[in-house]
Amino acid sequence: MTLTINGVALLAYLLAAVRILGWIALAPPFNSKSIPNMAKVTLALGLSFAIAPTLAKQPVPQNSIDLVVVALTQVLIGAAMGFVTQLLFDTIAAAGSIIDVLGGFQVAAAFDPLSFNVNSVFGKFHSQLAVMLLFASGGHLMVIGGLLKTFEFVPLMTFPDITGWGDAMTTAMSMFFSVALQIALPLGAVFFITDLALALLTKVSPALNAMSMMYPAKIGLTLLLVGMSFPALPEATSRITDLIMQAMNAMAGSG
Repeated sequence: MTLTINGVALLAYLLAAVRILGWIALAPPFNSKSIPNMAKVTLALGLSFAIAPTLAKQPVPQNSIDLVVVALTQVLIGAAMGFVTQLLFDTIAAAGSIIDVLGGFQVAAAFDPLSFNVNSVFGKFHSQLAVMLLFASGGHLMVIGGLLKTFEFVPLMTFPDITGWGDAMTTAMSMFFSVALQIALPLGAVFFITDLALALLTKVSPALNAMSMMYPAKIGLTLLLVGMSFPALPEATSRITDLIMQAMNAMAGSG
C-alpha cells in the first residue's frame, strides 16, 4: 500500500497553521501559560483543517527564499491580529484593576507566574469572568471564525496592506480605555461619594473615628457594587467580541 501526499496542499496547510499559531500565541485565553505549547500547536493544526478546501486553491512558494518570506508574513499577520485581540479582550480586566484602585484592593496585588504580571484581585477576577462569558456565549467561535475568514481576504502569497493597521490599532487602544472606563467609572462615582461622606462625617463628629470605619465600609461596598455590576458584563463581552471582529476585518482589508 502506497500513501501519496500532495506536497503543495501540505505546504499550504502548514503555512496556514503558522498564521493561526501566531494568533494563538498572543490572543487570550489561548496565550495563557497554563495551556501547554503542544496543545497550542495541536489546536493550530486542527483549525487549519477547517480551511483546507480554501487553502488547496491558493498558490504556495516555489523556492526556499519565498517560503521563508511567506512564513514570516504569516507570523506577522497572526501576531498582529492576536495583539489586537488581546488588547481589546483585556478591557474587562483593566476595568477590574481600576475598581481595585478605587476600592483599596490594590494592596493585595500579587505576581502571577502564568502571565508574568502583577495581577490585582478584581483585575484577575474580571479576566477569568470574561473568559467564562466568552465561552458561554459562543464568542470564541465568532472570533476564531473571523480569523479563519482572513485567509479569503489575505491569501498565503499575498502581503497584507498594512497602511490600515495603524488606524485599527489606534482605534483598539482608544476603545480599550473607553470601554474600561465605562465599566469602572459608575463604581468610581459611588466610591467618591462614599469617601466624601466619610470625610464630612469625620469633620462633623471626630469622636466617631470614621477613619477606622472607612476600610471595612469600602470593602463591603466594593463587593456589593461588583456584584451589582455583573448583569452588565455579558453585554460588555459581546461588544468587545464585535470590536475584535471589526478590528480583524479591518486589518484583513475586508471592512
